[in-house]
Amino acid sequence: RQSRVRGATTETTATTTLGAGGLQRKGGKNKQTKDVAPRKCSLLERGLSGSSASARPRTGLDHHRRRSGVRSSVSKKSVASVGSVSRPTIRAVSHYDGAQTEANRETTVSPSLTSIGASSLGGPLKILSGTSNEALAQEVAHYLGIELGHIKIKNFADGETHVQLEESIRGCDVFLVQSTCPPTNDHLMELLIMIDAAKRASARNITAVLPYFGYARADRKASGRESITAKLVANLLTEAGADRVLALDLHSLQSLGYFDIPVDHVYGQPVLLDFLASKGISNDIVVVSPDVGGVARARAFAKLLDDAPLAIIDKRRASHNVAEVMNVIGEVEGKIAVMVDDMIDTAGTITKGAEVLLDQGAKGVIACTTHAVFSDPAVERLSSGLFQEVIVTNSIPLKKEMIFPQLTILSVASLLGETIWRVHNSSSMH
Repeated sequence: RQSRVRGATTETTATTTLGAGGLQRKGGKNKQTKDVAPRKCSLLERGLSGSSASARPRTGLDHHRRRSGVRSSVSKKSVASVGSVSRPTIRAVSHYDGAQTEANRETTVSPSLTSIGASSLGGPLKILSGTSNEALAQEVAHYLGIELGHIKIKNFADGETHVQLEESIRGCDVFLVQSTCPPTNDHLMELLIMIDAAKRASARNITAVLPYFGYARADRKASGRESITAKLVANLLTEAGADRVLALDLHSLQSLGYFDIPVDHVYGQPVLLDFLASKGISNDIVVVSPDVGGVARARAFAKLLDDAPLAIIDKRRASHNVAEVMNVIGEVEGKIAVMVDDMIDTAGTITKGAEVLLDQGAKGVIACTTHAVFSDPAVERLSSGLFQEVIVTNSIPLKKEMIFPQLTILSVASLLGETIWRVHNSSSMH
């Protein structure tokens, strides 16, 4: 039994040392000659003598590599940081940064994104627009120094929406600009289809840019058996494939908790503040909140406006879109009242507030809001002569019949453009 084991071991050793132990081939079996002892080659001898090729069979792949000189290697691309590239400083993220001084508002001239390579930014940047506010999306793209992406959107005869991307966005950082303004359901469905199209086109990241977020007021159950539509819309955007949401002036901050994806919330008040500061009336104004729910917004606005005094209108709402003003808390006599709100819908609340303020002795009333929804009869009420000026932004496009002499429209393109650039570059918002 030991003899068999020794013989097998000897035979295996002789097989692994082909050419070194003087093997002979008989009848298909390898046997070692008795007069020559088997010798194993060390790894050092194989490396020096170049006999490594004889230690293993040479394949066709080895022959191809030797002839072509191709070596398999993995190239690693490093993403360079662009933190050193200066961009215009815009106080557009939070209105709670009152400690900043006027010196921090100075802007510096910097190159556009077209002068920076896509690899240094971590991937190509694409701005695509829906049909709700294409003019604003074009301004945002112009601020970033890039062209607006090509997308085809049409409606079939039965009312269905068709979206097709007319350029490749594979691996791109895509930002879809779409306000869910009236008709709200059509624009919301269009945004969901745009997100799905971008997802199926292999976009790296998809950010839904909402200059105006419809259904934001349905953020709680005011009575029994009501739906919380803001949460439903947040779930729809997430399930459609959005990776991030960028929203401008949400109706309430609690809506941020409805999203299971990151949300970048920016305020439109810096745009309004800069315009009011240019009018030179900061010494004669009082900031007024049209209701108790907007006190925090009005207080922050007044703090940034050289700590202007604050007044509050006590409002009792009998039903939806119907408001009744009771009284004014604060001194408004002899001052220009600046009413601050996030949106103007039918203008019932802000109109009744202006009437009370004028009755209390205010010299004039200026309405400031981010979102101009302007549902009927808002234009008629706002142009009735109660307001010295109505200041809004272009987060919602206005038709020609909605324009009246007291209306001033400010652009939030630079605000959104700067935020998009910082999100794309993974920079801080503050």
